[in-house]
Amino acid sequence: MNKPKVTIIIPVYNEEKYLAYCISSIFSQSFKDFEIIIVDDGSTDRSNQIGRNFVKKGVLFLKQKHQGPGTARNLGAKKARGDILVFVDADMMLDKYFLEYLVRPIIEKDVMGTFQEEELVANQQNIWAKCWSFNSDLPAKRRRPVNLPKEIGVFRAIQKKYFDKVGGFDPERGYMDDGSLSTKLKTKAMIAPGSICFHFNPESLNEVFYSARWIGKSGEFPKSLTNLLRYSPLNSMRIGLRNVIFRKQPIVFLFFKLVYDAGMFWGIWFCRKGGAK
Repeated sequence: MNKPKVTIIIPVYNEEKYLAYCISSIFSQSFKDFEIIIVDDGSTDRSNQIGRNFVKKGVLFLKQKHQGPGTARNLGAKKARGDILVFVDADMMLDKYFLEYLVRPIIEKDVMGTFQEEELVANQQNIWAKCWSFNSDLPAKRRRPVNLPKEIGVFRAIQKKYFDKVGGFDPERGYMDDGSLSTKLKTKAMIAPGSICFHFNPESLNEVFYSARWIGKSGEFPKSLTNLLRYSPLNSMRIGLRNVIFRKQPIVFLFFKLVYDAGMFWGIWFCRKGGAK
């Protein structure tokens, strides 16, 4: 087999709702010189079966015990044949020209790595997805602020030689592990003009809770009295009602806020730092 220019690595943990959409959007890319590696991170739903169904289309499928996305990405990188690594989340869909624009600065200008210019919400009509965006102080259709700087501390694509040089991601950073490459390399990724992707926000209260719990256990929120009070039920109720009354949010935002903050509280108090969700 010819050596591909790009290796796309997809860590997967219980993403049966989104994985097929993600892979289909990759196969529809204008840039074709790539291989795909799926790393199942101990999923307990149908993600394993869905991922294996793409093996006949040339996808490499790997499996590990549940250890978190950082470990999964590192495993995929060890098996990668491409000179450029691209890390795609299983709940993402890519614009047709996403990959072409994402890797262009690396190929043409030999930059170390890049990050997408636009990241939009794939399920912006879902009420819980809207609540997630509002709670993040973002418009309903956006996952990131409008005017990003020209460089950012997260790599979506990176030359493999630099990735290998620093030993890949630091899994102990958990939810924040995607920023560990920038920390290790002491540099940032270039924003790649024209690269657009779509990301699913949590679209059920169950997904909201587990996503918030993972954020809470990242280590970015110390187990302090301030944080525990911030995410306490009484404070959640206060903030939720305030946003419903004064900022004209639907009443369901109150339930969202209670569930989100319960997940944050759980993550901060009960869960160890980093690792798996």
